Amino acid sequence: MIIGNKNRSILHLDLDTFFVSVERLQNSKLKGIPVIIGGLSDRGVVASCSYEARKYGVHSAMPMKMARNLCHDAIIVRGDMDLYSKYSNLVTEIIADKAPLYEKTSIDEHYIDLTGMDRFFGNLTWAHNLRKSIIDNSGLPISFGLSLNKTVSKIATGESKPNGELEIPYERIKPFLNPLSIQKIPGIGNKTFHMLRTMGIVTIETLSKIPPEVMEKMMGVNGIIIWKKANGIDSTPVKPYSERKSISTECTFEQDSTDVKRMNEIVASMVEKLAFDLRKQQKLTSCVTVKIRYSNFDTHTLQKRISYTAFDHTLIEVAKELFKRLYTRRLLIRLIGVKFSYLVHGFQQLNLFEDTPEMINMYLAMDKIRKKFGSRSIRREIGLPVHNSDIDAGFSGNSGADAVPYPFMRV
Repeated sequence: MIIGNKNRSILHLDLDTFFVSVERLQNSKLKGIPVIIGGLSDRGVVASCSYEARKYGVHSAMPMKMARNLCHDAIIVRGDMDLYSKYSNLVTEIIADKAPLYEKTSIDEHYIDLTGMDRFFGNLTWAHNLRKSIIDNSGLPISFGLSLNKTVSKIATGESKPNGELEIPYERIKPFLNPLSIQKIPGIGNKTFHMLRTMGIVTIETLSKIPPEVMEKMMGVNGIIIWKKANGIDSTPVKPYSERKSISTECTFEQDSTDVKRMNEIVASMVEKLAFDLRKQQKLTSCVTVKIRYSNFDTHTLQKRISYTAFDHTLIEVAKELFKRLYTRRLLIRLIGVKFSYLVHGFQQLNLFEDTPEMINMYLAMDKIRKKFGSRSIRREIGLPVHNSDIDAGFSGNSGADAVPYPFMRV
């Protein structure tokens, strides 16, 4: 028995092979052939690939060398995150203009709560018209799933691809889910998938029949969540999306200063901490803002829109560039601030066509250390105190911007 509000209606939209589709808009010769988006060298990583390339076993996050070996005829494109961000924002604007309540969960995915709208017209018809509008105005293929909750809708979207639409009403949820592989359930990664397979669990139906207390004993709270999803249960709400959602930090000096070198170090330290917070929350930013307040309390800000990222080596350079452009009066500075805004949920493969596997592994290793020993346990050398005079200078602030000595690892 499926538990939940039978009257809910949640729409999930997913742009098909988004990066590839955008590239095909720019170059029609790429249509119908294997295309791989990623680093051009063998040390690069696959960020996305076309359905034609997937037939050869190519998938995202695969080393480019392996992808080349699997699909010799594939066209390799380095990728353009600025262009992808532009089309992502275009699609979001179309949805925002028509949807009563929507949530942007990644650069190419949205949820819309259509509950109650069927009093005026059919939700499936509304969803179909929205999809048509997106295709007509952006030129991009997009698929959707429509059902009782986020989980079933997302799975339905996956089954409707490529470039399709699928509605799963309440009475069809169990028949729809039961024969599918457990790998179709959102949130089941490779580790969980292989663990369940070793137990002989292959289909969602088998998983749904395991006693929930057994799942909890094996996997803790996550076991219960997975069991609920296997039974079509998901009460997660669609959270209103706001482009202005942000995270920020500021550093106020006890003594006003013009020490530009140290200020750049503090900016780097603040960015590093905020970027780690982004990755912990599995979010990406596409806008960096730097603020300075002079000793006379005049306050100035400067921002820059960028490609979606959560890598501090990229964000540090943007923040330092903004600070250099902003600090032109050469007056004593009282405060520095950094803010990341226009946040979306996402994963680091958005930058895989720029970063080598070693870079990705370095971030994973550093974040693992930080989660275990604290966010200040490992930091970039540029953001660390250089000598004891920093302490005497009286720098203070929040989010790791202060210069109090502590044990650390340099990177």
